[in-house]
Amino acid sequence: MNEKFDVIIVGGGIVGLATAYKLTTMHPNKKILVLEKEKEVAAHQTSHNSGVIHSGIYYKPGSYKAINCVAGRRELVQFAKDYKIQHDICGKIIVATDKSELAHMQKVYNNGIANGVENIEIIDSKKIKEIEPYCEGISGIWVGCTGIIDYGDVARKYAELIEAKNNGSKVLTSQEVIDFIKSEKETTVITKQGTFVANYVITTSGLQADRMAKKEGQKSDAAIVGFRGDYYDLTAKGLSKVKNLIYPVPNPKFPFLGVHFTRMIKGGTECGPNAVFVFDREGYTKTAFSLKDTAEAFGFKGTWKFFAKHWKFGLDEYRGAFSKTYFLHRLQKLIPTLEMDDIEPARCGIRAMALGPDGEMLDDFKIEKNGNAMHVINSPSPAATASLAYGNEIAQIATEFFNLKN
Repeated sequence: MNEKFDVIIVGGGIVGLATAYKLTTMHPNKKILVLEKEKEVAAHQTSHNSGVIHSGIYYKPGSYKAINCVAGRRELVQFAKDYKIQHDICGKIIVATDKSELAHMQKVYNNGIANGVENIEIIDSKKIKEIEPYCEGISGIWVGCTGIIDYGDVARKYAELIEAKNNGSKVLTSQEVIDFIKSEKETTVITKQGTFVANYVITTSGLQADRMAKKEGQKSDAAIVGFRGDYYDLTAKGLSKVKNLIYPVPNPKFPFLGVHFTRMIKGGTECGPNAVFVFDREGYTKTAFSLKDTAEAFGFKGTWKFFAKHWKFGLDEYRGAFSKTYFLHRLQKLIPTLEMDDIEPARCGIRAMALGPDGEMLDDFKIEKNGNAMHVINSPSPAATASLAYGNEIAQIATEFFNLKN
């Protein structure tokens, strides 16, 4: 096609689309192109997460996560109101079931206060029962500004608004990028379907972020390792036991929030997820296997160092993946009366976890620059909640780095 654009964004997930949306807003005369390899936008992490509008309570004060989550949540809720996207600010509770969890629960609460999260309070066991009658806990945190939404709906609205600018900006699907040809002033992006030219490139490729950056020429020391999260749904019998959202106090030794209960905006309630290493970055079944993905993961020394630190956690997660009884036992920590026929196997999602060579998880957003390109290497949760704020920040960095002028 050889059509010329000012900026090409590789990756049509919620972060890439939010970035394009913000760029077209900042620079209405610039032609922005989003290339997505799947048949639809938001096909992977965006549409496979739990759909929670996160408050910002968990994150280290001053971090990009904290700043962008709080600002992004407020902007997202207003965006959803403006464009009539179904959502519900229903609130959630974070529940301590043992005295050993109280100190970290207090730290989580203190983080929320430091991050400016509104409508949060420490609650006692009686208040927990008032909010969630079947939940058992000794203390908890009420987080009133947490909500639920379908992020696929949000991403599709971003795409719609990008093309509505009528300035030549586009979102194209079924366009898997296979190569970049770089010259002094522009880059030719080659897909399986066509060829596109741009002055600048931004990659926001999620589960393929490290590979896409490497393909473009960036030598990042981080690598993406996939972790699958399995979910159960509450059956018709079990649905009455959860009103909205119930979370455990996260274990500070492990990098995930623990299994929880989430009412979904389009009906039903999910339980989960666990977090198990995947042998296929985009394989949404428990036995999916990719030789390439497996070889790359185990060929990266950071993977082995991560496993060495968290092998006990990993074994527990695998037990939950293949044992309904074990998964139920974990859920019963929050709702002791939950029974085997209250839950049924459901879908799964895969999260992209960026690891450093030391085996440490990159806990915050990470952007790397290379000539006339920028690469979003790591966009962990709460990337969906923070998408408008994070997209705005990426667009601002791009404006400065690329010296974009209206």
